[in-house]
Amino acid sequence: MKKLFRSIKNIFFVCLLSQNSFAQIYLDSTASIDARVNDLLSRMTLQEKVGQMTQPERFDVIDNRVLIKDLRLGSILSGGGSVPTPNTPKAWADMYDSFQSYAMQTPLKIPIIYGIDAVHGHNNLLNATIFPHNIGMGCTRDPQLVSECTRITALEVAATGLNWTFSPCIAVPRNERWGRTYEGFGETPGLADTFARAAVIGFQSDSLGRKNTIAACAKHYIGDGGTTDGINTGNTEISEEELRAIHLPGYISAVNAGVATVMASFSSWNDSVCTEDHFLLTDLLKNEMNFKGFIVSDWEAINDLGSTYINNIKHAINAGIDMAMVPSTYNAFITNLTSLVNSGDIDTARINDAVKRILRVKFQMGLFEHPYTDRSLMDSVGCYTHRQKARQAVRESLVLLKNNGVLPISKTGTRVLV
Repeated sequence: MKKLFRSIKNIFFVCLLSQNSFAQIYLDSTASIDARVNDLLSRMTLQEKVGQMTQPERFDVIDNRVLIKDLRLGSILSGGGSVPTPNTPKAWADMYDSFQSYAMQTPLKIPIIYGIDAVHGHNNLLNATIFPHNIGMGCTRDPQLVSECTRITALEVAATGLNWTFSPCIAVPRNERWGRTYEGFGETPGLADTFARAAVIGFQSDSLGRKNTIAACAKHYIGDGGTTDGINTGNTEISEEELRAIHLPGYISAVNAGVATVMASFSSWNDSVCTEDHFLLTDLLKNEMNFKGFIVSDWEAINDLGSTYINNIKHAINAGIDMAMVPSTYNAFITNLTSLVNSGDIDTARINDAVKRILRVKFQMGLFEHPYTDRSLMDSVGCYTHRQKARQAVRESLVLLKNNGVLPISKTGTRVLV
């Protein structure tokens, strides 16, 4: 009788464990993404939700990687020139996998998403294939070529473990005095429209879950190329009609192509900073355009909104920012955002919406099934085929100018302003 009782008890516990495991819908790759997102969100604490919304820079966690686990961080980025030593594909992959291993030690095992400015190739990686900047790519007038070049970039980024690029920049430069005119495809909305779609398709293909794809980020939303006098991070002083006609078409194209993320601009529109503009971020982008991905702020942009840090966070998150790029202020961000939720200044529904958007992208990318680097891609970095495509892009980006008497330049008595 005792033996029978013990057998029944064992069967009960096996069934119970089986039931609990099966009940974790978010771990079931055959379930719908919405079902997985909702199931995972229902299991998350406020700490875990706030952590998903927080993105520090690698330099600030590299010597204390346990912070990824302790703070439940959802993302890490590399700023310009922030690289491992040695700067090789293997070192990048080793670093990324190490970061990811700490995320896998959290109770819910939510993987991180790692962002980098791979804007004309994997340009932080030594010996990666490098392409012309967007202004050159726009000169090719060849969207298929742009797709091929961003596909190569995606492959070389994925080969190092990273999975998110802050690209394409689809600014529409309207003033040559703006020092970042090279970041846009050209001065007309038609170019932004055409090439935004081409770039997103190259980075993401038709499925974010493919091993040679990465998440794209349309930036800098919106009007960064139209600031008065071309002042960087300045004020774009135009009507809503002009904003929609000139600066919006590229974003409509990117959203329709399925872009996973959008970065809010440092700049302002009629004195309203884009990072805290509810109309631009929520009413226009999320509601009217039906953007389903998540919005990330630019580098420490929340710090510069003009109020106290806690109020800056309140305004930005309530306006529609889903993930905060807070390279070195992540602890203060986490503390203040948690306080704002507990005080009711930021509604839990807003937090849930932000986290659902982030999780949806991670599920689309297949990160829960494949969180680590696919090292079989490494041999592709800087390979002959990729460099040949870059050379083609350079050739096709060349523009023949008419000589209006400037050339040849006299060897004497001439001053040239560069």
